[in-house]
Amino acid sequence: MDTSAQTGGPPERLRHIAILLFPGVEELDAIGPWEVLAYWTRNFPEDGWRVSCVSRDGGPVECAKGLTVQAHHSWASMPAPDVVVHPGGQGTRPLLADEEHLARVRELAAAVPLMTSVCTGALVYAKAGLLRGRPVTTHWASLDLLAELEPTAEVRREDRFVDDRDVITSAGISAGMDMSLHLVARLASVERARRVRYGIQYDPRPPV
Repeated sequence: MDTSAQTGGPPERLRHIAILLFPGVEELDAIGPWEVLAYWTRNFPEDGWRVSCVSRDGGPVECAKGLTVQAHHSWASMPAPDVVVHPGGQGTRPLLADEEHLARVRELAAAVPLMTSVCTGALVYAKAGLLRGRPVTTHWASLDLLAELEPTAEVRREDRFVDDRDVITSAGISAGMDMSLHLVARLASVERARRVRYGIQYDPRPPV
C-alpha cells in the first residue's frame, strides 16, 4: 500500500502497472482496467502510480473484435512493472503454445510483486505454472479448461475475482473492472477506489 498520499510526502518513484497486449486480446479485458487505472493515476498522481500498455514489439495490436490499440512500450523498453495485468480473449489460445510468451510471463512473475489476469489471461498463467495450488477463476466458459491446465488449482466458479496475495485472477471481461477497482483499494485505499468508481460512473444496472 502506498502511504505517500496519507503522509503528504512525494512518492519515492512512480510505480508502474503494465497491461499486456497481444493479437486477439479481448477489448474490454484491456480497456476496462485501463479506464479504471488511468483515471486513478491521472487524477491522483500523489499516489505515485502510472499505467501503460505493453506489446511484444511496442507496436499496435489488433484486438478480438477489430479495434486497434497502440502500445506505449515493448517488452524490452517498458519500465520495470510493479503490477502486471494479463487480459484474455481468443488470442490467449495461441499463447498457450507460445514458448517465448510463456517464458516472458515466468520472468515477470519472478520479479513483479503482483501478477493479475482478466478472463482467459488466467489460462496463460496456468500454462506458465503460476497457479499451482492457488484459488483462481476465469471466464465461465473456460473454467473447465483452467482446471484441466492446472489440476492443483482451486477453481472458484462464482467469484468475480480471486485475490491470492501475489496473484489475482478475475472472471470474464467486465469482471476486470471490478478487479481493477479492488487493485486501487489494495494499492491506495478503499476511499480512493470509491472516488474512482464514482468518477467513471461505474454502477452496473443492466437494462436487460
